[in-house]
Amino acid sequence: MMPLTDPAMKRIPPSIGPIPAPPAVEPLPAEPLRPGVAGVHWMRWLLLLLVLPVLISHALVVLLRWAPPPTTAFMLQSPTRPVEYQWVPADRIAEVAHKAVVAAEDQKFWTHNGFDFEAIEKALEHNEKHRRKRGASTISQQVTKNLFLWPGRSWLRKGIEVYGTVLIEFVWGKERVLEVYLNIAEFGPGIYGVEAAAQKFFHKPASKLSPEEAARLAAVLPNPRRWKAAAPGPYVQARSNWILGQMGYRRAIPEEPEPPPELAPSDLDEPAPATDGTGDMPTEPAVEPQPEVKAYPGETPQGEFTAPPDPEPVTPGKPREPQPLVEEPPSQEP
Repeated sequence: MMPLTDPAMKRIPPSIGPIPAPPAVEPLPAEPLRPGVAGVHWMRWLLLLLVLPVLISHALVVLLRWAPPPTTAFMLQSPTRPVEYQWVPADRIAEVAHKAVVAAEDQKFWTHNGFDFEAIEKALEHNEKHRRKRGASTISQQVTKNLFLWPGRSWLRKGIEVYGTVLIEFVWGKERVLEVYLNIAEFGPGIYGVEAAAQKFFHKPASKLSPEEAARLAAVLPNPRRWKAAAPGPYVQARSNWILGQMGYRRAIPEEPEPPPELAPSDLDEPAPATDGTGDMPTEPAVEPQPEVKAYPGETPQGEFTAPPDPEPVTPGKPREPQPLVEEPPSQEP
């Protein structure tokens, strides 16, 4: 062990106290993002917002290719609560119901690719000359609108409708499009699908519908919250006969009957007024024509009798005019 008195120990400098801390270094200011980097950052979010709805819509359409939809956008927005909806497969729907809706709504359904351009041109010509607008939506377009969209008219909704129509035509095919349409179309206030409508209006399943009943259901499709399949008025009955003629069950009528102005909807895409809570539109009570009743002299139209007028005073030298005889009313006693 080296002694403490060793000369080498004398070369160690004496203690100089605690070592001071190094001076604080201020952080450098953050460099601002260059314009190009900020643009890429926002483009990523914008691309995500655009791609995400497309991916979700594709997934929904592929899923609904086989699964029945639990509800639709129009059911969720229906003013009638609760709605009646019952899905049935196509083989449990009468064939006449398939023919009736095609004859009434889209006679070129089996040949077009989702859009009837000839009908669109005719509708545009009609709308330029008439105040009451006419639509040209195919069954495929109506399925897209009822499933995913909202009522009303706008270019945004129309653009989404065109995209959805192309998608379901490509993924589903015609048979599936018609099956979905028959199950989600509204046939009365809060009555969705041909099965619920057949049970509600005719007390039978959709597989037992007759041609006349199927035609009446198809006749109210343009405005099911105003027109009634169970108690058809003159227009619905006339349109039913026209549909039966297009189906081949009666003599074909060349021109589709036009609805009277008081019954024609101003915009078939606009929601109709709310119902009275019973599923029917509040309407005026029907007044049955009364048979003409011949009134007796002195009898009012309400069946009451009034006293005959007082005779004129007799003027001397002027002959009195003869008064008509008043017949006695028939006795009301049995």
